Amino acid sequence: MNGTAQQKVTARHLARSAYLYVRQSTMRQVMENTESTERQYALRQRAVALGWPSDGVVVIDTDLGKSGASTDREGFQKLVAEVGMGRAGIVLGLEVSRLARNSTDWHRLLEICALTDTLILDEDGIYDPAHFNDRVLLGLKGTMSEAELHVLAARLRGGL
Repeated sequence: MNGTAQQKVTARHLARSAYLYVRQSTMRQVMENTESTERQYALRQRAVALGWPSDGVVVIDTDLGKSGASTDREGFQKLVAEVGMGRAGIVLGLEVSRLARNSTDWHRLLEICALTDTLILDEDGIYDPAHFNDRVLLGLKGTMSEAELHVLAARLRGGL
């Protein structure tokens, strides 16, 4: 754990739960790409290393096998609700794209996290959406994720 992480995680964050959001887009990915799922579940240990008790890490994996474009992502809706009610000290996800698949949902989550003093952790680090530099970087990550989806779709259409 680096000094920056120690400075960002406070007793106020640790007094609330850590929420780990696990998702893959299709059931085929869940069945065949088990390494990704394992890496996502392993983020639980990052929360524990930062000071959360093991039973203080809530795993939301009800969206496994559901596309980020679908409107019935119960897990994501639960995550946003828990953050909005101030129950989350940190949200964990392997990549920004695992949390939200469009800029609207992503920026809404960032805003709610900033208002409720909720941190975000991905495999690159810990971010505080209330801090300008962290918010800019998170915004860029979300934009790049959405652009990546557009490019992939265009390539698939071109291949047809």
